[in-house]
Amino acid sequence: MKIIIQTPDIKARETLLNFVTEKVEKLGTLSDQLLEARVTLRLDKSDTRENKICVIKGVIPGNDLFVEKQATSFEEATLKSVETMKRQISDWKAKKSAQTEAQ
Repeated sequence: MKIIIQTPDIKARETLLNFVTEKVEKLGTLSDQLLEARVTLRLDKSDTRENKICVIKGVIPGNDLFVEKQATSFEEATLKSVETMKRQISDWKAKKSAQTEAQ
């Protein structure tokens, strides 16, 4: 699985990029159909402390999965996004399995 990390408008630390890569790589073990994960880390222009956003777009043939989570740190937003993406992959696999059995 290919992982692309984008950080528009911010200069990300190497430790943050390594953390994101480590967590997102685990998604690849859930399905061999997941070809690519595009991760975008950005800041929300709000006055609240929860202004760090992590967006993950999972590329699966014929289907794309999308998650966007906001938190007080990029690490926390990444963890929330990865957990939600795991559920989406699980749901997608169950739906695909049900369609295969129906045929």
